[in-house]
Amino acid sequence: MSRVRSTSILFITGAFVSHHCWDEWKCFFEQKGFNTQAPAWLYKDAPADVLRERHPDAQLASLRLTTLIDHYETVARSFAEPPVIIGHSIGGLIAQILLQRGAASAAAAIHSVPPQGIFSFKFSFLRAGWGPLGFFTSVRKTFLMSFRQWQYAFTNGMPLEWQEKGYQLAIPESKLIVRDTITAAARVDWQQAHAPLLFIAGDNDHTIPASINYDNYRRYKNEDSVRDYKLFPGRNHYVLNQPGWQEVATYILEWLNKQGI
Repeated sequence: MSRVRSTSILFITGAFVSHHCWDEWKCFFEQKGFNTQAPAWLYKDAPADVLRERHPDAQLASLRLTTLIDHYETVARSFAEPPVIIGHSIGGLIAQILLQRGAASAAAAIHSVPPQGIFSFKFSFLRAGWGPLGFFTSVRKTFLMSFRQWQYAFTNGMPLEWQEKGYQLAIPESKLIVRDTITAAARVDWQQAHAPLLFIAGDNDHTIPASINYDNYRRYKNEDSVRDYKLFPGRNHYVLNQPGWQEVATYILEWLNKQGI
């Protein structure tokens, strides 16, 4: 598949956290010559404390995955050339889908929520996802992780002070968005040709275990398309702001250079 050189990066955040989790990443890549954007999800373009005050937020609770994907596709196609898309968690899933739609020159899916058809019965995955799925609770209300849930799902293995600092970025989320990730809204065509795609996994992630990332990676079957996988030791789901995040960012940068981007 032909390569498209891009000097722009679109960052897409995942669920439960503010888009400001990309602030240091934006500075890192801008210093390398990229133009970057990290727009908020729909209904979430406000400081984290303001979003928490709105909880339970009926408008945000109504947000669906297809609407969010279309929103980010509009953003991606507003660039002069298809941007590199770097997404985390559900943002990684959206990056995969937009890459398939031809809206990206390349994509890096960091600890990506898997497309439809990939599941795990690993205990940590089930425990971390049970609350956000919100079964037996009203979908008219947003879900906000308790600090204890945050410690398990995002910042496991980190000192308490880092867990508390990270929790300041935690925000309410639509349960419907989370549920949509196991439906056809999250479908990927594994056979389709695509621009270069990199999967980043962490071996200490409770929410998206590395085994899920690897299964996601190996499902892609088009032999003419580049896809790569990298496992980082000690990384949990807070990978974007976990101490040493620069190592992950540098790896992505070097990978993009190898792709001629």
